Amino acid sequence: MDAFTAGILQRIKNTESDLHRAREAGDVFTADVEQAELDDLRRLAAEHGVHVGSGSVQTV
Repeated sequence: MDAFTAGILQRIKNTESDLHRAREAGDVFTADVEQAELDDLRRLAAEHGVHVGSGSVQTV
């Protein structure tokens, strides 16, 4: 795995975790920000052929 792939997958994992915490805390603003970041990271990954596992937090 190259550095780009490893880096983007780690960023996605971290963002998913932050999104989960924000949702559990009922922090709508932060959840929206994290969701937007996650969407951008997933788009970037797809544009570069990086497969993101199905265990990811889903967009709502």
